[in-house]
Amino acid sequence: MNDPDALPSHPTPMRRPTARFMLAHPAHVIALGFGSGLSPVAPGTVGTLWAWLCFVALQQWLSSSQLGLLIAAAFLLGWWACTVTAQHMQVADSGHVVWDEIAAFWLVLWLLMPAGWLMQLAAFALFRAFDALKPEPIAWADRHFKGFGPRGGFGIMLDDLLAAFCTLLVLALWKAWW
Repeated sequence: MNDPDALPSHPTPMRRPTARFMLAHPAHVIALGFGSGLSPVAPGTVGTLWAWLCFVALQQWLSSSQLGLLIAAAFLLGWWACTVTAQHMQVADSGHVVWDEIAAFWLVLWLLMPAGWLMQLAAFALFRAFDALKPEPIAWADRHFKGFGPRGGFGIMLDDLLAAFCTLLVLALWKAWW
């Protein structure tokens, strides 16, 4: 019996996924952000931009509570998809796996809205900075949840969730200060 989630035998870790790899498994499609993670340049930024555009579109059809349920489901689905894709790529946390950025930035926007374009842009810039620079506690999560399997997939999602909370904290402090 063939297990679709079984680790393929790649002699070396995959440096950059292809469209063929993405379409080979539903988890890859999700983890690679429906193709946004295939970007050869700054896939995390491209994935976050995709998240922003997608959220603005979804907001037209879904209520706030429906968006909240979607985001919760996105985190659970992302845990599975990132776990499977990391195993198949043989890379514990590839920059091309962007579902973590997508779900986390949806959370930021959901809690921030209604907000004007400049506030959304500030949230985008802060989120990308926290995700890229990984200050504590984000770095702690990144170090302690590396690897393959469910723990590694959880870690992929967790460090971006912490980046989202840091982003929201800075924006809340900024709003309170001014």
